[in-house]
Amino acid sequence: MALLEKQLYVKKSTIPNAGKGLFTRKAIPKGTRIVEYKGVISSWKDVKDEDGKNGYIFFVNRKHVINALPTLKALARYANDANGLTRVKGFLNNAEYETDENDKAYILSTRDIPANAEIFVDYGKDYWKVIRENIKMWERQAKRAAEKLERQKAREEAREAKKAAKAGKSATKKSATRKSTTTKKAVTPAKKKQAARKRA
Repeated sequence: MALLEKQLYVKKSTIPNAGKGLFTRKAIPKGTRIVEYKGVISSWKDVKDEDGKNGYIFFVNRKHVINALPTLKALARYANDANGLTRVKGFLNNAEYETDENDKAYILSTRDIPANAEIFVDYGKDYWKVIRENIKMWERQAKRAAEKLERQKAREEAREAKKAAKAGKSATKKSATRKSTTTKKAVTPAKKKQAARKRA
């Protein structure tokens, strides 16, 4: 059966804040293989460090992973999951992923999709589990970074306060020295002689 790339198009998703979405110009019957999930083929070992950061990795098996991130023209990558991190009322998935004996991946319609409707595909629970775990990790990292910044700021403020206090003490010492010198200069030789004559 021929795939339906020619009747598909990409535009802003109907899901709020979901970016772009995949749409069909013509109605698609339930059970139709819609489009192949294309991308760069590699092994899980090569891309596992990107898991959670790259939302376009499709895991077929450990030796066969499809990375659609670099393949901007691959239409299947634009299909969103209607469930997402939080379920939005009124949005339901109408498709799912399937693989064949050649390790190719496709989007298959699970219900009738009307013309000009958006195609929503179920990413699976594991996908969103990883995303949620990474969000928590990023939040912890951001919190630690903010706390570190606050500690650095506090240390800098303490150093500046110490410098200011030291400068203040130095200024007070210099002022005291000047006063002492002024007092000593006030006792002139003439005054000393006058004092000596009085004692005599």
